[in-house]
Amino acid sequence: MATNKNFIGFITDQLESAGQITSKMMFGEYGVYLDGKIVALVCDNKLFVKPTEAGRSFIGKPVEAPAYTGAKMSFLIGDKIEDREWLCELIRITARELPEAKPKKKKK
Repeated sequence: MATNKNFIGFITDQLESAGQITSKMMFGEYGVYLDGKIVALVCDNKLFVKPTEAGRSFIGKPVEAPAYTGAKMSFLIGDKIEDREWLCELIRITARELPEAKPKKKKK
């Protein structure tokens, strides 16, 4: 089941105060970016945040699950998805700990 546009809209609305939030469709699902850095995936109408040590400390005991078959484990955000302030803070914490995006290679 692919993520519907209403759900990705809800997620980006929830995160609007975290910084410059964008989403990009990827294989029928979505990547969520903060200031150009991918911080989460939205798959099957569920939010999966990239795992970091700082994020783990912030959450406490995160539920971990792969966003799709064969994916690395991510933090699956359940009931806290409704808590806009908490969610924005988690996304900011996650982005700070993730490496900068690699520049794209120019096509020849």
